[in-house]
Amino acid sequence: MKLKILKFVNAFLIFIACSGMNIFAQTAETGADTFAKTVGWLFFLAVLILFVLVMVYGDEKYKYSGVREKSPVMLKLKQMLTRAVPVEQEQEIMFEHDYDGIKELDNKIPPWFNILFYGTIVFGIIYLLVFHVFRLEPLSAGEYVEEVRAADLHRQELIKTGAFVSEDNVKQLTDPASIEAGKEIFMKNCIPCHGMNGEGTVGPNLTDDYWINGGGIKNIFKTIKYGVPAKGMITWQNLLNPKQIEEAASYVMSLHGTNPPNGKPPQGDLYVPPPPDTSKTKEKAPGDSTKTDTSKVNVPKDDTLKEKAK
Repeated sequence: MKLKILKFVNAFLIFIACSGMNIFAQTAETGADTFAKTVGWLFFLAVLILFVLVMVYGDEKYKYSGVREKSPVMLKLKQMLTRAVPVEQEQEIMFEHDYDGIKELDNKIPPWFNILFYGTIVFGIIYLLVFHVFRLEPLSAGEYVEEVRAADLHRQELIKTGAFVSEDNVKQLTDPASIEAGKEIFMKNCIPCHGMNGEGTVGPNLTDDYWINGGGIKNIFKTIKYGVPAKGMITWQNLLNPKQIEEAASYVMSLHGTNPPNGKPPQGDLYVPPPPDTSKTKEKAPGDSTKTDTSKVNVPKDDTLKEKAK
């Protein structure tokens, strides 16, 4: 039975060693704090496994021949941790009372238990000083705030790169910097098919009101992003990030109505921009109500009313 337990512990040690190698491989990315925590956990597991080995394997060990012999090192470690009285000397610490044949031994509290008990006290004092007195490390609430701040900074960086821009929320950019960036992308990638000024060569004219795959910023963004493989236009989402596609689509929108020379005849369907959304009305401020000035209303005199009554 003990041999099976030992094999299980050895297998567990191998598993911990492999897991530890994987954890250490990730510490370069997660930082020194994670490295310190990992070392602490591995140390704790090593102590725990050593304790199990001493408790299970401290009395005897097995040779390959199956013959048991004493293990002096493990036996001494177990004696240090437990201070157990040998079976031959139990009569010296046995109480006189008897409960249905069951006798009680006056064993002392094992040192391993005292170490664990006083260790928790020491740990509690250190924790109090580090986290509450000197505030060397943040509490859970502080860690949460810091992680939220870091996540917000990361989100702002993603917004700058246009990671959240899609054909559903893309907006037409009109600032000079974005238009210039879109023009640079257009000149580098789109001239062979659409011409220097968007007049169209192999591809369609981008300056008129006719569009094969739909006009407007959202349709243009979608066309650039996914391409038109059936007509030779590649998918640009693998080469340009969403922000760059938004800039390129905005530059194409700025070419509308420029009427460059040698423009290609219209292709596709006429695109009519949708009317602006005027469904939202301005809400009145609280207490702002329109009152009628009755002093300026012409009220007929009593004589006039009497004549009409006749």
